[in-house]
Amino acid sequence: MSGQDIRRPLDSQAVGLMLMLCLIWSLQQIVLKATAPDFSPTLQLALRSGIAALLVWLYMRFKGERLNLQTGVWRAGLLVGALFALEFVLLGQAVRLTTAGHVVVFLYSAPVFAALGLHLKLPAERLAPLQWLGIALAFGGIAVAFLGDGGQGRLSSILLGDALALGAALAWGLTTVAIRVSPLSGLPATQTLFYQLVVGFVLLMAAAWALDETVFRSSLPVWAALAFNAVIVCFFSFLVWFSLLRKYLASRLGVFSFLTPILGVILGAWLLDEPVEPNFAIGAALVLAGIVLVSGYGLLLGWLQRLRRRAPARKV
Repeated sequence: MSGQDIRRPLDSQAVGLMLMLCLIWSLQQIVLKATAPDFSPTLQLALRSGIAALLVWLYMRFKGERLNLQTGVWRAGLLVGALFALEFVLLGQAVRLTTAGHVVVFLYSAPVFAALGLHLKLPAERLAPLQWLGIALAFGGIAVAFLGDGGQGRLSSILLGDALALGAALAWGLTTVAIRVSPLSGLPATQTLFYQLVVGFVLLMAAAWALDETVFRSSLPVWAALAFNAVIVCFFSFLVWFSLLRKYLASRLGVFSFLTPILGVILGAWLLDEPVEPNFAIGAALVLAGIVLVSGYGLLLGWLQRLRRRAPARKV
């Protein structure tokens, strides 16, 4: 990689795309949880990776794009694929033990890990003091909203599920860092995604058999869930995400996705009748404050600078 990074802060297009991605991603855990009795989560995650990998390969063929198999590239591809598989193995177990709302909240603490890792690795990703405060507020808001929810007899399983979801978040954050500091960062988004999906499919299928999570009862909801997760989540949304990572600062993109936990909890309560604790309002307010400080930091500075340039000079 060159010493100068041309990635830029968020603009209106990136914000619009991130809002769309947050809605899609917030539904991912809802679908996994809703179909878990008839479609084992780990098997579903494995099959969606395989289908999406085929779609990405067809898309690459359509564009006349050849897969880069240089030594440094495929080794990095294996690493991010393994991290991708680890994330979703942990996620598949988490949705069995805790609520979809809890899973989405802890999973989307990943931007904190990514932002901290990138802060240490790349000068262009250094966090400003207010962004540090934003990360603290957002993560603190998640803790206030979802820790100690009074799970009664299921408390131990809920805590284990929460811990697994947090582990999945760490794996996702490390994936982002690995992509940004490796030769994968300079490749088209399709190739990065293809490496993740192919390696993820192989490892997730092995995990599904090892964990005895191979239930598949054919029905319209099961096939709809597979189609949604494979085509919309795993193919379309991931392709857009990696494209954004090549153009914009990852720390700004990542922390912006804290909107996903909020949408996930709302949708979980609406679609799955999951309880929403009173302290969620306080936690949500802290999360939103964190989003404004971290993701809105660059946008706010840009808007102020543009307003300053457009303002007429005062006559003395």
